[in-house]
Amino acid sequence: MSHLHKTTSSSPAALLTTAPPMPAPHPVSVRSRSAAHSTAFGRPRDFLGNRFIYLTVSARARGLSVGVNLNPDRLCNFDCAYCDVDRRLPLPEQTLDVDAMAEELQHTLDLVISGRIHDHPAYRSLPRELLVLRHVALSGDGEPTLCPNFSDAVEAVVHVRARGTFPFFKIVLLTNATGLDTPAVDLSLKLLTDADEIWAKLDAGTQSFMDRVNNPQVPLKHILANILTLGRQRPVIIQSMFLALNGQGPTTDELAEYLARLNELKSAGAHIPLVQVYSPTRPMARAECGHLPLKNLSDIAKLIRSSTGLPAEVF
Repeated sequence: MSHLHKTTSSSPAALLTTAPPMPAPHPVSVRSRSAAHSTAFGRPRDFLGNRFIYLTVSARARGLSVGVNLNPDRLCNFDCAYCDVDRRLPLPEQTLDVDAMAEELQHTLDLVISGRIHDHPAYRSLPRELLVLRHVALSGDGEPTLCPNFSDAVEAVVHVRARGTFPFFKIVLLTNATGLDTPAVDLSLKLLTDADEIWAKLDAGTQSFMDRVNNPQVPLKHILANILTLGRQRPVIIQSMFLALNGQGPTTDELAEYLARLNELKSAGAHIPLVQVYSPTRPMARAECGHLPLKNLSDIAKLIRSSTGLPAEVF
């Protein structure tokens, strides 16, 4: 891809200002919520006694997400500044047991879809609309495509769905896009339907800023190439985390480069139905990281829409 240096429409400086010193966290979505809705988001994941399957009330899922932890070994090729996974703790599991995961998924889906999750103390006070299953997420404590038995795991989740025991549910892969070009991952993604989704991480427009935020083992140009290749085959939702580092949001120059990368992907044929704009809601291990105020996130979303024509939503 050509490397653009500036976008010409809707100057970032006109819409985005430097993040002020860290205030109390803002609500996780632009849409107004009741107090019960607001406190539901940002909670720790709830494994319900499972080894590999967990629940989370997710703003980006718009409700309840059943997660599959494909990385109990915490293997990741990013070391994001905002990561909330504490890799200093002992590993409860060394590898993913696919058969056990599939059994836990079956049991957890039954708990959710039957409505018995409402009887669990942690969910008793939540509005029922937040506890409707939105999707099953292939995610976890690292990069899911690095899971040694990724193919088996995807096949097992698809098989649980194919049994027809439950109403059809959407499968979402949350990925940093570094492994999308590996043969095993490429073949596994062909098992997904058009209703399923890939959410690919893109937090930066330059290698230098990506090094600061994600500290990756794979270069930005490789990630962009993977997003483009997949985006020409099926829709790819871009998930972009924006945070305050030492009280400062991304600079106008960095935002211009980020917008340029989105424009390059779009111009080259990537189908991007949505850009998710969000900031950390869970406690982060690094003191220099903070939540970016809602005003800044909203301004970034406006820039994306005006400069690229892509839909963008704040979560």
